Amino acid sequence: MNRDQLVASIAAGTARLPQELSNAAIVHMAHLLTELERWNARVNLTAIRDPEAMVSGHILDSLAVRPMLAGRRVLDVGTGAGFPGLPLAIAEPGMEFVLLDSNGKKISFVRHIIGELGLVNASAIKVRAEDYAPAEGFDTVIARALSSIPKLLGLAGQLVSEEGVLLALKGRYPADELEPIKELSGWNYEVTDVTVPGLESHSRHVVRLRRTNTA
Repeated sequence: MNRDQLVASIAAGTARLPQELSNAAIVHMAHLLTELERWNARVNLTAIRDPEAMVSGHILDSLAVRPMLAGRRVLDVGTGAGFPGLPLAIAEPGMEFVLLDSNGKKISFVRHIIGELGLVNASAIKVRAEDYAPAEGFDTVIARALSSIPKLLGLAGQLVSEEGVLLALKGRYPADELEPIKELSGWNYEVTDVTVPGLESHSRHVVRLRRTNTA
C-alpha cells in the first residue's frame, strides 16, 4: 500500500468517527504507518504488520478514545510503538502528551516519529510507570491493553491528578477485572462500548476511572 492509498484509507476511516481530522493530520498518520512498516521490517515493534490492518488496528482504534480525553495534559502508559499516544497527539495539537514505555527500541521509534512530524506537543520517556515521578499528575492517563485494571491502578493510579481520569482501553467487557474495583476504596468507574471502523466484529470497551471524592 503506497502513501496515497494509506491517506485515502485513513481519511475514509476517520470520516466515520465522531470528531473530524484535518488533511494535514491524516497525512501525518499515513507517514506514521509508513515508518512503522519500515521499522517493523528490522525491529519487532507491533504484531500488526499489514498496512491496511494498521489503519484500523492502530490509528482508528487509538482515535476512538479521543472524545473521552479530559483536560490538557495526557499520559500514555505502556505506549509501545506509540499507540494510542501518537495518533492522539497528532489529532489534538492543543494538548500535551507524554508517552511512557520501558522498551528502548519502541521508545526510539516513538522519538523518531515525534522528530519526523515535528510534534512539539509530545515527548517520549523510557521508564517503567511505577518508577515515573512527575512533578504533577495528569488530567488523563491512558493505557491500551497494558494490564488488568486493578494492576493498572497500582502502576499508574498515582499519576492521575485529583480531578483527572484514567482510561483503560480493553477488548471484551472486562467483567472479571471490574469486580475488584467495587471493593477498592477511592475509585469508581463507568464503561463505554466503542465501535472502531474496520473492527466492527471485535468488541471494544473503554473503562473510565475517577477518584470517588471527585466523581
